Amino acid sequence: MVECGVIAVVRMDHSDNLVGAARALAAGGVRSIEVTMTTPGALDVIAQASRELAGEVLIGAGTVLRADQARLAVAAGADFLVAPIVDPDVIAAAAAAGVAMVPGALTPGEIDRAMQLGATLIKLFPGRVATPGYFKDVLGPLPGARLLPTGNVDLTTAPQYIQAGAVAVGVGKALVDAAAVANGDWEALTERAATFTAVVREAKQARK
Repeated sequence: MVECGVIAVVRMDHSDNLVGAARALAAGGVRSIEVTMTTPGALDVIAQASRELAGEVLIGAGTVLRADQARLAVAAGADFLVAPIVDPDVIAAAAAAGVAMVPGALTPGEIDRAMQLGATLIKLFPGRVATPGYFKDVLGPLPGARLLPTGNVDLTTAPQYIQAGAVAVGVGKALVDAAAVANGDWEALTERAATFTAVVREAKQARK
């Protein structure tokens, strides 16, 4: 998740074409794809994508709110779990299954709690509140926190977050375009993915 630096977030009101979308994103260099549990048929998408893209892309489950959801997602083949909250039971379920866990937090207290519970990474959520400036402020007293934003990431803000100290970015609609998915426009998705991964890679190199 960290090496590529871009996590594609798939949140749709249908499951049509989503495995094809995952292939297109992978072709553009994305190496981590999160399918939210609010997406109809999410577990089936995770199962098929994890089989077809095994060894090439990490397929994760997002919006995991409870431990039973975590176990179902892992059973379907999820390589990592993402949540909008810090729930000890969900984090423990991920640890027991041996998969990465990315809980959502906002305040320094929530971030520290997630770190103590063993979170792999922590997403700062909601993104419109957790600006790049907020990242800098939080990482001052918590330099060991491995943070990523979601919800406010586009081609302009992605490098700003990386420069502010984010280890990766979670990108939803700005990358996983609903019209492109619906129309099966895989070339457009691959091009978007390649652009995002290049921008993030350049920002990481500039930060060194």
